[in-house]
Amino acid sequence: MSNYINHALFGWYPYLCLTVFLVGSVVRFDREQYTWKAGSSQFLRRNQLRWGSNLFHVGILMIFAGHFVGLLTPIWVFDALGVAHSAKQMLAIAAGGFAGSLCLVGIILLAHRRLADPRISSTSSFSDTAILLLLLAQLLLGLSTIIVSLGHLDGHEMVKFMTWAQGTLTLQGDAWKQVVDVNPVFKAHLALGMTIFLVFPFTRLVHVWSAPVWYLGRSGYQVVRARGGSAAAYAREPRP
Repeated sequence: MSNYINHALFGWYPYLCLTVFLVGSVVRFDREQYTWKAGSSQFLRRNQLRWGSNLFHVGILMIFAGHFVGLLTPIWVFDALGVAHSAKQMLAIAAGGFAGSLCLVGIILLAHRRLADPRISSTSSFSDTAILLLLLAQLLLGLSTIIVSLGHLDGHEMVKFMTWAQGTLTLQGDAWKQVVDVNPVFKAHLALGMTIFLVFPFTRLVHVWSAPVWYLGRSGYQVVRARGGSAAAYAREPRP
Protein backbone atom coordinates (compact mmCIF):
# COMPACT_ATOMS: atom_id res chain seq x y z
CA MET A 1 0.00 0.00 0.00
CA SER A 2 2.84 2.42 0.84
CA ASN A 3 4.51 1.87 -2.53
CA TYR A 4 1.17 2.33 -4.31
CA ILE A 5 0.65 5.70 -2.60
CA ASN A 6 4.20 6.82 -3.34
CA HIS A 7 3.87 5.73 -6.96
CA ALA A 8 0.56 7.57 -7.36
CA LEU A 9 1.72 10.71 -5.55
CA PHE A 10 5.19 11.09 -7.03
CA GLY A 11 4.84 9.06 -10.20
CA TRP A 12 1.44 9.94 -11.68
CA TYR A 13 0.31 13.04 -9.80
CA PRO A 14 3.08 15.30 -11.24
CA TYR A 15 1.82 14.64 -14.79
CA LEU A 16 -1.77 15.37 -13.82
CA CYS A 17 -0.73 18.66 -12.21
CA LEU A 18 1.48 19.73 -15.13
CA THR A 19 -1.24 18.87 -17.67
CA VAL A 20 -3.90 20.87 -15.84
CA PHE A 21 -1.40 23.68 -15.27
CA LEU A 22 -0.59 24.07 -18.98
CA VAL A 23 -3.90 23.15 -20.62
CA GLY A 24 -5.95 24.97 -18.00
CA SER A 25 -3.94 28.16 -18.43
CA VAL A 26 -4.41 28.09 -22.22
CA VAL A 27 -8.14 27.40 -21.94
CA ARG A 28 -8.69 30.14 -19.40
CA PHE A 29 -6.78 32.66 -21.50
CA ASP A 30 -8.80 31.67 -24.55
CA ARG A 31 -12.25 31.62 -22.92
CA GLU A 32 -12.05 33.83 -19.79
CA GLN A 33 -9.76 36.74 -20.64
CA TYR A 34 -11.76 39.18 -18.50
CA THR A 35 -10.82 37.13 -15.43
CA TRP A 36 -7.12 37.08 -16.38
CA LYS A 37 -5.92 39.54 -13.74
CA ALA A 38 -4.43 39.88 -10.29
CA GLY A 39 -7.46 41.75 -8.92
CA SER A 40 -5.65 44.56 -7.11
CA SER A 41 -7.19 46.05 -3.96
CA GLN A 42 -4.52 48.74 -3.64
CA PHE A 43 -6.98 51.61 -3.37
CA LEU A 44 -8.47 50.05 -0.21
CA ARG A 45 -5.23 49.87 1.79
CA ARG A 46 -1.99 50.96 0.17
CA ASN A 47 0.90 50.91 2.69
CA GLN A 48 0.66 47.35 3.95
CA LEU A 49 0.16 46.11 0.39
CA ARG A 50 3.35 47.86 -0.77
CA TRP A 51 5.54 46.25 1.87
CA GLY A 52 3.84 42.87 1.78
CA SER A 53 3.73 42.62 -2.00
CA ASN A 54 7.34 43.70 -2.53
CA LEU A 55 8.75 41.35 0.10
CA PHE A 56 6.59 38.48 -1.11
CA HIS A 57 7.43 38.90 -4.79
CA VAL A 58 11.17 39.34 -4.22
CA GLY A 59 11.23 36.29 -1.97
CA ILE A 60 9.09 34.08 -4.20
CA LEU A 61 11.12 34.94 -7.31
CA MET A 62 14.34 34.02 -5.52
CA ILE A 63 12.78 30.78 -4.29
CA PHE A 64 11.49 29.89 -7.75
CA ALA A 65 14.87 30.59 -9.36
CA GLY A 66 16.63 28.55 -6.69
CA HIS A 67 14.30 25.58 -7.12
CA PHE A 68 14.48 25.77 -10.90
CA VAL A 69 18.27 25.85 -11.04
CA GLY A 70 18.81 23.55 -8.09
CA LEU A 71 16.43 20.80 -9.21
CA LEU A 72 16.72 20.90 -12.99
CA THR A 73 20.44 21.49 -13.51
CA PRO A 74 21.99 18.09 -14.40
CA ILE A 75 24.13 16.71 -11.62
CA TRP A 76 27.09 16.29 -13.98
CA VAL A 77 27.17 20.08 -14.45
CA PHE A 78 27.86 20.63 -10.74
CA ASP A 79 30.42 17.82 -10.81
CA ALA A 80 32.15 19.36 -13.82
CA LEU A 81 32.28 22.73 -12.06
CA GLY A 82 33.75 21.13 -8.98
CA VAL A 83 30.76 21.99 -6.78
CA ALA A 84 30.45 19.36 -4.07
CA HIS A 85 27.01 18.12 -3.05
CA SER A 86 27.65 19.34 0.48
CA ALA A 87 28.50 22.84 -0.77
CA LYS A 88 25.34 22.93 -2.90
CA GLN A 89 23.35 21.81 0.13
CA MET A 90 24.72 24.63 2.28
CA LEU A 91 24.10 27.18 -0.48
CA ALA A 92 20.50 25.98 -0.79
CA ILE A 93 19.99 26.25 2.97
CA ALA A 94 21.47 29.76 3.20
CA ALA A 95 19.81 31.19 0.08
CA GLY A 96 16.53 29.39 0.74
CA GLY A 97 16.44 30.56 4.33
CA PHE A 98 17.02 34.18 3.35
CA ALA A 99 14.50 34.18 0.49
CA GLY A 100 12.00 32.22 2.55
CA SER A 101 12.23 34.70 5.42
CA LEU A 102 11.56 37.64 3.09
CA CYS A 103 8.65 35.80 1.53
CA LEU A 104 7.25 34.78 4.91
CA VAL A 105 7.14 38.36 6.21
CA GLY A 106 5.52 39.49 2.98
CA ILE A 107 2.87 36.80 2.86
CA ILE A 108 1.97 37.30 6.54
CA LEU A 109 1.41 41.00 5.82
CA LEU A 110 -0.71 40.14 2.79
CA ALA A 111 -2.72 37.51 4.69
CA HIS A 112 -3.34 39.84 7.63
CA ARG A 113 -4.38 42.60 5.26
CA ARG A 114 -6.80 40.37 3.36
CA LEU A 115 -8.31 38.61 6.36
CA ALA A 116 -8.33 41.38 8.98
CA ASP A 117 -9.64 44.28 6.89
CA PRO A 118 -13.43 43.89 6.48
CA ARG A 119 -13.49 45.85 3.21
CA ILE A 120 -10.80 43.74 1.58
CA SER A 121 -12.17 40.51 3.01
CA SER A 122 -15.63 41.24 1.64
CA THR A 123 -14.27 41.86 -1.87
CA SER A 124 -12.03 38.78 -1.86
CA SER A 125 -13.11 35.61 -3.62
CA PHE A 126 -12.72 32.15 -2.13
CA SER A 127 -9.85 31.41 -4.51
CA ASP A 128 -8.05 34.64 -3.50
CA THR A 129 -7.98 33.61 0.15
CA ALA A 130 -7.42 29.91 -0.51
CA ILE A 131 -4.37 30.38 -2.73
CA LEU A 132 -2.83 32.82 -0.23
CA LEU A 133 -3.21 30.28 2.58
CA LEU A 134 -1.90 27.48 0.36
CA LEU A 135 1.20 29.53 -0.43
CA LEU A 136 1.67 30.30 3.27
CA ALA A 137 1.42 26.60 4.17
CA GLN A 138 3.85 25.70 1.39
CA LEU A 139 6.30 28.35 2.56
CA LEU A 140 6.17 27.07 6.15
CA LEU A 141 6.78 23.53 4.92
CA GLY A 142 9.70 24.76 2.83
CA LEU A 143 11.28 26.51 5.80
CA SER A 144 10.73 23.37 7.89
CA THR A 145 12.75 21.35 5.39
CA ILE A 146 15.76 23.52 6.24
CA ILE A 147 15.71 22.20 9.80
CA VAL A 148 15.61 18.62 8.51
CA SER A 149 18.34 19.35 5.94
CA LEU A 150 20.71 20.48 8.70
CA GLY A 151 20.76 16.84 9.81
CA HIS A 152 22.26 15.61 6.52
CA LEU A 153 24.68 18.16 5.14
CA ASP A 154 26.34 15.70 2.78
CA GLY A 155 23.85 16.66 0.07
CA HIS A 156 22.78 13.13 -0.79
CA GLU A 157 19.13 13.85 -0.05
CA MET A 158 19.17 16.79 -2.45
CA VAL A 159 20.54 14.52 -5.18
CA LYS A 160 17.44 12.35 -4.74
CA PHE A 161 15.15 15.32 -5.38
CA MET A 162 17.19 16.39 -8.41
CA THR A 163 17.05 12.87 -9.83
CA TRP A 164 13.29 12.68 -9.19
CA ALA A 165 12.53 16.06 -10.80
CA GLN A 166 14.72 15.49 -13.85
CA GLY A 167 13.51 11.91 -14.21
CA THR A 168 9.88 13.00 -14.06
CA LEU A 169 10.37 15.62 -16.78
CA THR A 170 12.20 13.12 -19.00
CA LEU A 171 9.39 10.57 -18.55
CA GLN A 172 11.37 8.01 -16.56
CA GLY A 173 8.75 5.72 -15.08
CA ASP A 174 10.74 4.77 -11.99
CA ALA A 175 11.73 8.31 -10.95
CA TRP A 176 9.26 8.19 -8.06
CA LYS A 177 11.41 5.59 -6.29
CA GLN A 178 14.02 8.28 -5.56
CA VAL A 179 11.82 9.95 -2.92
CA VAL A 180 10.22 6.91 -1.30
CA ASP A 181 12.37 7.04 1.83
CA VAL A 182 12.79 10.81 2.31
CA ASN A 183 11.52 12.64 5.39
CA PRO A 184 7.70 13.13 5.42
CA VAL A 185 8.10 16.93 5.55
CA PHE A 186 9.80 16.79 2.14
CA LYS A 187 6.99 14.64 0.77
CA ALA A 188 4.38 17.08 2.07
CA HIS A 189 6.33 19.97 0.53
CA LEU A 190 6.50 18.22 -2.85
CA ALA A 191 2.82 17.21 -2.78
CA LEU A 192 1.56 20.67 -1.86
CA GLY A 193 3.85 22.28 -4.42
CA MET A 194 2.38 20.08 -7.15
CA THR A 195 -1.12 20.88 -5.91
CA ILE A 196 -0.44 24.60 -6.34
CA PHE A 197 0.40 23.89 -9.99
CA LEU A 198 -2.89 21.96 -10.20
CA VAL A 199 -5.06 24.86 -8.98
CA PHE A 200 -2.95 27.55 -10.70
CA PRO A 201 -5.25 28.08 -13.73
CA PHE A 202 -8.27 28.66 -11.48
CA THR A 203 -6.72 31.43 -9.37
CA ARG A 204 -5.25 34.91 -9.70
CA LEU A 205 -1.82 33.30 -10.11
CA VAL A 206 -2.39 33.24 -13.88
CA HIS A 207 -1.18 36.84 -13.95
CA VAL A 208 2.33 35.37 -13.68
CA TRP A 209 2.07 34.45 -17.37
CA SER A 210 1.47 38.12 -18.18
CA ALA A 211 4.45 39.56 -16.30
CA PRO A 212 5.32 42.65 -18.42
CA VAL A 213 9.04 41.97 -18.76
CA TRP A 214 8.86 43.46 -22.28
CA TYR A 215 8.05 46.82 -20.66
CA LEU A 216 11.70 47.27 -19.66
CA GLY A 217 12.88 47.35 -23.24
CA ARG A 218 10.20 49.34 -25.01
CA SER A 219 10.97 52.69 -26.63
CA GLY A 220 9.14 55.57 -28.25
CA TYR A 221 6.21 57.62 -27.06
CA GLN A 222 2.97 56.88 -25.32
CA VAL A 223 -0.22 58.71 -26.31
CA VAL A 224 -2.13 60.10 -23.31
CA ARG A 225 -5.19 62.33 -23.15
CA ALA A 226 -4.79 65.87 -21.86
CA ARG A 227 -6.52 66.42 -18.52
CA GLY A 228 -9.85 68.12 -19.04
CA GLY A 229 -9.47 67.97 -22.82
CA SER A 230 -11.71 66.49 -25.48
CA ALA A 231 -11.33 63.03 -26.92
CA ALA A 232 -9.25 64.47 -29.73
CA ALA A 233 -6.89 66.34 -27.41
CA TYR A 234 -3.79 64.44 -26.35
CA ALA A 235 -0.16 64.92 -25.45
CA ARG A 236 2.87 62.95 -26.43
CA GLU A 237 4.97 61.96 -23.45
CA PRO A 238 8.15 59.89 -23.48
CA ARG A 239 7.73 56.44 -22.04
CA PRO A 240 9.65 55.80 -18.82
